[in-house]
Amino acid sequence: MSTAFRLETDSLGKVKVPYKALWGAQTQRSLKNFDIGSEKIPLKLIYAIAKIKQAASRVNCRLGVLDVNKQKLIEIATSQIINGDHDAQFPLRIWQTGSGTHSNMNVNEVISNIAAKSLNHPLGTYHSLHPNDDVNQSQSTNDVFPGAIQIATIEEITTKLLPEINLLRKSFADKSKEWANIIKVGRTHLQDAVPMTLGQEVSAWEKQIELSYSRIESSLNEIYDLPLGGTAIGTGLNSPNKFSQEIALEIADITKLPFRSTRNKFALMASHDGLVNLMAQLKILSVSLFKISNDIRLLSCGPRTGLGELSLPENEPGSSIMPGKINPTQCEAMSMVCIQIMAFDSAVSIAGSSGHLQMNAYKPLIAFNLLKSIELLYDACKSFRVLMLDGIKPNHKKIKTHLENSLMLVTALTPKIGYKKASEIAQFAHKNNTSLKQAAIHLKYISSDEFDKVIDPSKMIDNN
Repeated sequence: MSTAFRLETDSLGKVKVPYKALWGAQTQRSLKNFDIGSEKIPLKLIYAIAKIKQAASRVNCRLGVLDVNKQKLIEIATSQIINGDHDAQFPLRIWQTGSGTHSNMNVNEVISNIAAKSLNHPLGTYHSLHPNDDVNQSQSTNDVFPGAIQIATIEEITTKLLPEINLLRKSFADKSKEWANIIKVGRTHLQDAVPMTLGQEVSAWEKQIELSYSRIESSLNEIYDLPLGGTAIGTGLNSPNKFSQEIALEIADITKLPFRSTRNKFALMASHDGLVNLMAQLKILSVSLFKISNDIRLLSCGPRTGLGELSLPENEPGSSIMPGKINPTQCEAMSMVCIQIMAFDSAVSIAGSSGHLQMNAYKPLIAFNLLKSIELLYDACKSFRVLMLDGIKPNHKKIKTHLENSLMLVTALTPKIGYKKASEIAQFAHKNNTSLKQAAIHLKYISSDEFDKVIDPSKMIDNN
């Protein structure tokens, strides 16, 4: 054998493993058999698996089924993994076994070899700490991997995404308050409608974000239920009494989040409906952000021949051929992210519905799509907020011009002269290119003084 490799043995026989690699035979087999794409198991998921291994070792030791010295070795190794000291040792692709067994064993092997290295034992011998018998004790991939998805997902949402969503909501709230007295034309069907304030328009976006925050936060509740202790199919075979409850408490202590043991492990191991529901809430956030970004794109279009009511920050040149052109690039980036999240949701829905009997075999895909969605939404929301939203300015001149030229101000005349006559005024003004007031006086439906009293945009914006 070349000195670049060491020879390891698993249940299927001998495998060449890179000499200095901390992974072992099963990881190496996966690298060979699943060289598919470039998408790797997210490190956040690896860290979550390591936290489960750490918690399991504490519980196993406390319940008397794991030697205290082995527990200390696992504790040290998992702490290093969680700290990011061994990121290069987790090379496996998403496109592997649907249970995630290869990645569970990847973590088991790395922990064992970190221990071997610390004791100056040859890598791959596993005399001091065995990947299956010790590191994986009282566990199965079938309860560890979904548990890790739940842990990683909740940590990323609570520490990153929800705080950023709240900052985005606050930015909209600040704009809504700042622009509360700017009266403008509302639009329905992309056509002129009755007046509103720019603050009211922005308040709708703020409310959408607020509701998305609440939906996502609420959807986390069922994901705090962990299947750990269910082992292979939910019965808990080969795990000691009280292991389920004890490991959930350990995970809660490690993460400082309210994780708990689920009462029915069969359900959480055979299906992942809670994760599918969470993905749906991320999709709904994307739906809202897509609509909002397109609203801003419309309101800022121009700057001279479009609506032009909002002026966006000039972050970069917009054209390789048209000098001076500036584009709504943050809106475009956000829109693309939103479309990608919607596609991820479709994949997660299909994956979630496709389990068979006691196990869902699409776990890595669900994990990847969820964690990638959270990452994209966090990054996109922050970029959208910092590089565009906080710097948006109203174009007062355009807003005033559009308001004064709007034919739909005539709506306020309807209670006084009726819908038919008000329609005639609007149609006459439009066809003859006159003002509403000129049309009303010409048709003799209302006097000049009465018109001025009724057609006051400041009286049309809030009758609630």
